Amino acid sequence: MPCEVPRSPLRQFRWEDNATRGDWLLQLLVELLVELWQRPWRSSLVWPIILVNAAGSAYGYYWYRSQLAETPHHLWPLVPDSPLSTTLFALALLMFLAGRGPGLVAALACATTIKYGLWAVGVITHYWLLGGPVTFVEGMLWLSHLGMALEGFIFLRRAPLPGRAVLGASLWMVYNDYMDYIRGLHPYLFAPQQESFAMFLAGGLTLLAIIALLLFCSRNHFPAP
Repeated sequence: MPCEVPRSPLRQFRWEDNATRGDWLLQLLVELLVELWQRPWRSSLVWPIILVNAAGSAYGYYWYRSQLAETPHHLWPLVPDSPLSTTLFALALLMFLAGRGPGLVAALACATTIKYGLWAVGVITHYWLLGGPVTFVEGMLWLSHLGMALEGFIFLRRAPLPGRAVLGASLWMVYNDYMDYIRGLHPYLFAPQQESFAMFLAGGLTLLAIIALLLFCSRNHFPAP
């Protein structure tokens, strides 16, 4: 049977005589965030998160359009790292809502949103430190990728992933790093002198993501219905 998301906390709120609209909205936001932290897979925010990831993925594929046009079609899955991770994240949530347990898609989604979210934050910050201009586009990318990493961590905390899924996700990230930095498929960087930094950052984040997968693999579980 499909898994049902509980009723939204919106239904639990009532206007009080002495409550202002701002107080009500702040209280609602706090309730939603607490619920997301405690039981992310059954949060009232699951559908909004799916939509946000789908929209972000679409923009991400558009962002990579030039690099994809220059890459052979069979290598396309190795190029748009961030939008592919958010696509997998939305797919993992849809699979859970349809009653599917956690598996390779969920492992890949959580691990790669953490990895590539933090990677993009690091690369953009490094670009700024090199003297690059702080523009609206880079600022938006910085914030959105930080959000990717946060959502990956929040959902990974409650995902009882099987060992084979952890192994598959780990192997994919290592292979992707090999193709990116040995075979030259890494995302276009903001400055040429960033390549060494980007490579070592990617390798370190792969190790971090694998450790996170292993730590949460055996002890996490989905909240009871």
